[in-house]
Amino acid sequence: MVATFMVLIMTKRMTPVLALVIVPTVFGLFAGAGLGIGDMALDAIGGLAPTAALLMFAIIYFGLMIDVGLFDPLVRVILRVVGHDPVKVVVGTALLAAVISLDGDGSTTFIVVTSAMLPIYLRLGLSPVVLTCVAGLANGAMNILPWGGPTARAAAALDLSPSDVFVPMVPSLLAGLAVIFVFSWHLGLLERRRLGTIDLPGEGVGSGSGGGVGSGSGPRGGGGTVTQVERISTVAVQTLVKPDDTAMADSMLDPQRSTLRPKMFWFNLALTAVVMVLLVADVLPLAYVFMAGSAVAVIANFPRVSDQAQRIVAHAPSIVGVVSMVLAAGVLIGVLEGTGMVDAMAAWVSGSIPDQLGAFSAVITGLLSIPMTFFLSNDAFYFGILPVLAESAAAFGVDPVDMARASITGQVVHMQSPLVPAILLLISLAGVNLGDHHKKVLWRAVVVALVMLVVGIAVGSIGIA
Repeated sequence: MVATFMVLIMTKRMTPVLALVIVPTVFGLFAGAGLGIGDMALDAIGGLAPTAALLMFAIIYFGLMIDVGLFDPLVRVILRVVGHDPVKVVVGTALLAAVISLDGDGSTTFIVVTSAMLPIYLRLGLSPVVLTCVAGLANGAMNILPWGGPTARAAAALDLSPSDVFVPMVPSLLAGLAVIFVFSWHLGLLERRRLGTIDLPGEGVGSGSGGGVGSGSGPRGGGGTVTQVERISTVAVQTLVKPDDTAMADSMLDPQRSTLRPKMFWFNLALTAVVMVLLVADVLPLAYVFMAGSAVAVIANFPRVSDQAQRIVAHAPSIVGVVSMVLAAGVLIGVLEGTGMVDAMAAWVSGSIPDQLGAFSAVITGLLSIPMTFFLSNDAFYFGILPVLAESAAAFGVDPVDMARASITGQVVHMQSPLVPAILLLISLAGVNLGDHHKKVLWRAVVVALVMLVVGIAVGSIGIA
C-alpha cells in the first residue's frame, strides 16, 4: 500500500490528496475492512481535525502578515547579511530553520522560514524545492529535541526520562546538522552554477534595472548585464519558479502592493510576538491561538468587511491544498490502524530478527525507524512497534534506553512523510509538488539519519549488548 502510494505521487500519476484517499481505500477493502472502512477513516480524521484547523488559521495569519508587510524589513536584513549569493542564501535557510526549530513545532518553523526566505528565492530565481529540502532536513534533525515530540513518545512508551534519551544523542544531532549544512552548501553551489551569482543592489523586485547577473564581474549597467537581469526577473522568476503557484511570496514580490499597512507595523509585530509567546507557553490550544490571532489581525488591518473577505479568500488556494491533504491523510492512518496493519507489522518485525542478531537490536531498531516512521505516524511507531521491539531486545540484554535513542534517529526522514501535517504546510506555502520535494530530500534525509545512527553507536549512546 505505501509503495503504491509513493510510486503514484513521485511519478505524478496522481495528486497526493487523491492518492491518500484512493490507495488506502483499495488496499483496505482487500484487507477485509468492508463497510467499516468509513468509520476507520472518520475516527482518524476526527483526531486530525484540530491540526487541520491549526494549519488553516496559521496560513491565514502569516499570509496576512506578509500581505501587510510585517516581514519586509526582515527580508531586507537577510539580503544584506547573505547578499545575493545562492550558496549563502541556501545555507542561511538551513541555519534559520535549525534555529527556529528550537521551539519544537514544525509548522511554526516552516511558516517563519517560508515567510522570510521564499520571497528571496523568487527574487533571485532560486528553486523553492531547494528551500523545502534544506528546511525539511534541518527541522527533521532538530525534531529529536525532548519537547519536539518523538523523544517524549519514545521515553513514555518505555517508561524512561526524556533527558536520559536525548542528552547522550547530542553528538549525533550535531553530526546530523553538520551533514545538512554540507548538503545545503552543495545545493547552493548547484543553484549558483545554474543562475550565476546575482547582484541586485536596488530594492525593487522583478525589475530589469536592479543590477547584474552572472559571475559578479563586469561593469554594472552594461547592455549584457541588463539583458541577464531581465532574463532572471522575467524568465527565471516568472517561468521557472512560477510565483503565481505559491501561497505567500507572490504578494511580497511587489513592494508597492495595495495591502501594505506601514502604520500598523508595530501593532502587527506586537500581535505576532504575543501569538509566538502563547505558542511556546502552550497555555491555550494552538488552533485557537491562530484563530483568535487571525481574527484580530484581519479586523485591525482591514476594517472594511469587503476587504476582510477579500484577504481571507486570497489565501484560499493554500488553505484548501494543505487542509485537504491533512484530512485525506486520515484515510491512510485510519486504514493502517483500523485493519490491524500496524499491529501485524510490529509482530512481524519483532519475529523476523534472528536470535544471532539479538545483540544488535538497537542498531536494527535505528535502521527500521528510517522507513517505518516515514510510513507510519509517530504514535503508531513509538506506542505500537517500539515497545514490542524493546521487549524482544530485553531478552538479549539490550537496555531499553538504547532502543529509545536508536528509534529517534529516523526522525529526519519521518518529517518528510505525507503523514506529517507540517511538511504538507511547507510544500503548500512554497508551491512545491510533494513528489519533487521527495526526489530531492529523501536520499539526503536517509544519509543524515544513517550518520546520526553511526555517530550514536561510535560514541556509545546507542549500545550493543
